[in-house]
Amino acid sequence: MNDILKIISGIPLFNGLPDNQLKEIERISVNKYYKKSDFIFYEGDKGDGFYLVVTGLVKIFKISSEGKEQVLHFIGPGEPFGEVPVFSGQSFPANAEAIAKSHLLFFPRSSIADLIAKNPTLALNMLAVLSMRLRQFTVQVENLSLKEVPARLAGYLIYLAGEQGSDDSVTLEISKGQLASLLGTIPETMSRIFAKMTSQGLIEVKDRTIRLLDHAGLEELAMYGKTIQQ
Repeated sequence: MNDILKIISGIPLFNGLPDNQLKEIERISVNKYYKKSDFIFYEGDKGDGFYLVVTGLVKIFKISSEGKEQVLHFIGPGEPFGEVPVFSGQSFPANAEAIAKSHLLFFPRSSIADLIAKNPTLALNMLAVLSMRLRQFTVQVENLSLKEVPARLAGYLIYLAGEQGSDDSVTLEISKGQLASLLGTIPETMSRIFAKMTSQGLIEVKDRTIRLLDHAGLEELAMYGKTIQQ
């Protein structure tokens, strides 16, 4: 099995598909390469297909009329993005930028739509991915509108621990400045909150590795916006 076929076969979007269908998906994929800071598409561009990250990191974001950036997602290896236009045939609803040197696979809308029509499993997998993305949006909207920044950060660290399968530490794959943008704040505020959480014994920070010292305290902070003293 070649490298691209191995990547395709290992991601949730294509789980359960037989080898002949995986080979067909590989056949229609197009390799695309981007340097750091290259734009992949802009909000409003025609949604002519979706992408899968092979290597690198992609930022999905919107820009307000005042010029403020709000990060929606960071997409890493094995993750798809830009799937909505495959179903809707509309334009991309946000911007996508490579924030590291990236190798992507592009799947043209017309080709993937033909495969979906023939393969119900692929359609169900895509719906599952979109449902998960919608859930992430719901949590993000709740956090940005209802919770203060310390609670957002605590919740994100707990989420990241679950994603990385670790109980006692997480690794940030994005910079603290990018994390601040994702959580709707500024780097200076984020630095102060990291320092305060460290002084409270909740976490220990070393470069991009964060040890989670007090899970109960982090959960209380994420839930109530403060730690509850026993």
